Amino acid sequence: MCNRARMSNEPETLWGSAAKLFSERPRDNRFDPRELRPKSRNYVIREQGGERAWDVMTWDVLGGKAAWPMTNVRQLGLPQWRRLAEKPENRCLVPLTEFCEFTPDKHDLGDGKPPLKGEMWFGVTDQPVFAVAGFWQRAEGGNGFTMVTCNPNTLVAPIHPKAMITILEPEDIDTWLRGTYDEIVALQKPYDPTKMTVRGPVFPTRRPER
Repeated sequence: MCNRARMSNEPETLWGSAAKLFSERPRDNRFDPRELRPKSRNYVIREQGGERAWDVMTWDVLGGKAAWPMTNVRQLGLPQWRRLAEKPENRCLVPLTEFCEFTPDKHDLGDGKPPLKGEMWFGVTDQPVFAVAGFWQRAEGGNGFTMVTCNPNTLVAPIHPKAMITILEPEDIDTWLRGTYDEIVALQKPYDPTKMTVRGPVFPTRRPER
């Protein structure tokens, strides 16, 4: 499931958020929220003390306590995820400009090197920056977040038939951050494929992206 994504903007006022950070912005060269990868630190939007603003968290809600980064969750009824889903203070938005899924099959590029899978990049036409439903919690190494997934729509399914990230409509933002458990579970559904685009496959490690 989605383990590559991009957010090309810096923190600004989106979906009722303040153009400020709850925590200090990291100042090291490894912090690059324009390219989201597992265990990277990225921007999220959450609420605290009645204010909606930005924060910086690691893309692994379990903070390294599992064999692999927990970047996506789907079964919200499981006790460990329901505990987060029921509490508005543990919900967040993950702003993205596009997300990636790898092709099911490998491609022979005719360059004498082994075949490899290509990257397919999905965007949302009516939302240049779109919000993905997420949860966060405090961990020993700092705050960590995860994206919530759902059934794939007809655009994503041929590339990744198991799931896609839960993209929220702008009018559903407040419900995700403040609604009841049942209300947010109802938002866990595939986004309208007619409002999305896909490009690829691209092979950035072998060919420059176009």
